[in-house]
Amino acid sequence: MHLSEALDSYDPSNGQELADLARIRAALEAEDIFSRSSRLHVTASALVVHPPSQRVLLRWHTKMERWMQVGGHFDAGETDPRQVALREAHEETGLSDLESAKWHRPVQVVIVPVPAYGDEQAHEHADFRYVFVSDQPDRARAESSAARLRWIPLATAGSEVREENLRVYLARTSAMIESQRLRE
Repeated sequence: MHLSEALDSYDPSNGQELADLARIRAALEAEDIFSRSSRLHVTASALVVHPPSQRVLLRWHTKMERWMQVGGHFDAGETDPRQVALREAHEETGLSDLESAKWHRPVQVVIVPVPAYGDEQAHEHADFRYVFVSDQPDRARAESSAARLRWIPLATAGSEVREENLRVYLARTSAMIESQRLRE
């Protein structure tokens, strides 16, 4: 699914999400938002969940100094945000059994600010967020000692994160699990 199809498949739930989609569409037409040099560029991320234990896997993000979902930037030639989220989730967790949630559309699409760091100026990520499940949580392995991983009960994960948009993402994921709609 190309980025524009993912945008079309997403149903915004409030005015802020509607505004974010409009900004992403405008940027997609005006510039190369796949390039990390664009002030607003696309990323894709994932919450990895283990439904039987109702836990979610969070990653320590050293640059941001907080617990976050796994994910990252598009590589050259990539245009499918779901595939980017899956690749990043696999790379950052080592889990090879990741399965997509029932829908192949994003659970959330949001523009998030990224502060300046080192030589990198402040910019924004247009993040396409998905949910993947794992039946083998004990096989999760951090990609480095600095990028620690932590399984947290989904019910309390919201208190472990700082951003309201991530709390919304966690709440939507929790609702998917509760409704038993996570798997096809």
